[in-house]
Amino acid sequence: MPPFFFCARLSLPLTLPKVWTMTDPAPRHKKPHPVWAGLMGRCPECGKGKLFKGFMAIAPHCSECGQDFSQADSGDGPAIFVMLIAGFIVIGAMLVIDTLYEPPIWLMLSIFIPLAILLNIGMIRPFKGVLVTLQFHHKAGQGRQQDTDPPNH
Repeated sequence: MPPFFFCARLSLPLTLPKVWTMTDPAPRHKKPHPVWAGLMGRCPECGKGKLFKGFMAIAPHCSECGQDFSQADSGDGPAIFVMLIAGFIVIGAMLVIDTLYEPPIWLMLSIFIPLAILLNIGMIRPFKGVLVTLQFHHKAGQGRQQDTDPPNH
């Protein structure tokens, strides 16, 4: 029995995917994946323009496609994620090193305090970029209350 018999029996349309040829118009621009765009600090719409102006400030708009970033607000989300992840890494490493080698406390502090600072500074910008691009991807915005009249009883 041919495989399309089941499709006809269930009355499902049997269509083949369209093949793009050189005579067809070029396919429409595809949006970048929000996680990659955020990690690279690129525009969530085109993937080419810069998301940041400076180290942490979000640019007002994309320099390539003009996407407006004025509504982008990641809040304290990136800081919370970064502190939890960096804290887990640093404290875990401190416990392992202390258990295995028992170094003096001054040596532990001189190694792990700079490590904690570098991890936090190194991860904050990519995390902020990811959260902002995910906001655009999911069309998230500020919560708003509707102005409705209370029901009359």
